[in-house]
Amino acid sequence: MEMSELRALLTPAGLELLDAVGPIESTADVARAVSRLRAAGHSPELVSAVVGQARLRARATAKFGPFAARMLFTRAGLEQATRLGVAARHAQRIRGAGLTAVSDLGCGIGGDALAFTGAGLDVLAVDADEVTAAIAAYNLAPFGESAVVRHSTAEDAFEATPVTGSGAVWLDPARRTAGHGETRRVSADDYSPSLDWAFDVASRVPTGIKLGPAHDREALPFDAEAQWVSADGSVVELVVWSGALAREGVRRAALVIRDDRSHELTAPADAPDEPVRELGAFLHEPDGAVIRARLIGEVARSLDAGMLDEHIAYLTSDAALTSPFVQSFRVRETLPANPKAISAALTAHGIGRLEIKKRGVDVDPAAFRKKLTLRGDQEATLILARVGDQRRAILADRIPAA
Repeated sequence: MEMSELRALLTPAGLELLDAVGPIESTADVARAVSRLRAAGHSPELVSAVVGQARLRARATAKFGPFAARMLFTRAGLEQATRLGVAARHAQRIRGAGLTAVSDLGCGIGGDALAFTGAGLDVLAVDADEVTAAIAAYNLAPFGESAVVRHSTAEDAFEATPVTGSGAVWLDPARRTAGHGETRRVSADDYSPSLDWAFDVASRVPTGIKLGPAHDREALPFDAEAQWVSADGSVVELVVWSGALAREGVRRAALVIRDDRSHELTAPADAPDEPVRELGAFLHEPDGAVIRARLIGEVARSLDAGMLDEHIAYLTSDAALTSPFVQSFRVRETLPANPKAISAALTAHGIGRLEIKKRGVDVDPAAFRKKLTLRGDQEATLILARVGDQRRAILADRIPAA
């Protein structure tokens, strides 16, 4: 979105038109809306802005729920924004540390800042991009003076408005090229603001730094808490917490969020794995946040389980236990990892619905499925994994989540 389009939209008539159009979900919807609005005499800039925002609002529902219906976005800003449920937990941590204000230095469209203000924190939100800062100001306007938005670089804002003893800093360094639409990822050396600057800030004031979950672990500050977060099965971020926001004795954490429930595993360091053992009655797949945090061993010990292979993140046990930190499966049988043998077993069990999971094997599950015979009203999970120097096919039943 260009500033001219934003100005056309940010008028009473423009916003009223946006609300009247409602969500637009498909390319066909876009074409119909553009034709209708142009025929009604609206300017090309306003039509482009309204239709673009209507489509972004539809996409944003997954991250912001009903709040998306009154928010504005850029495509890049929406892609990079924190899910509201995750941002709410960031806010809870800041409040729980007894802090009352936060400087959101690189606020984007204001996703985290919305959660901060909603939790009762005073917020200074800044963004170096003029259009993005204007959109953040619109999204935060309902909170009045408790949320101040500025068009500024993170560095200038930090120097101009020092963080006091009751304040914290939230940093979400830009990990993609500048722009409002198509962007590309950049290396950690090119983040904005730079990681060196962000880590220096974190050494001086309580800070949360949002990074990609695959960030180089060796490049993290040794005295900070590293928390990997998954939401509904996807690892969405790594947050580095410092100062009063880092919990004493915690250096590794895995926060697993499913729907409205959350569970967390913490440790003072990477956890040693349990020894490899033969496949037992149950197989467990650790959550991605647990794997990233290297806390698989902690989960294994809670399940009386061992590693299926020292290089593969599957656990196995004979104990009828499960955990919020794993997906658990009851093993039916082990099969040769070829379509003919697997199809024979599927037919024998009357399995017509099959979930396929894989780890450590070069298999395209969609292509592999086409080679199988699926017939019947039963369902199961097929787990393809490398164990030692062999490929194994494990037919199993999913156990409901704990």
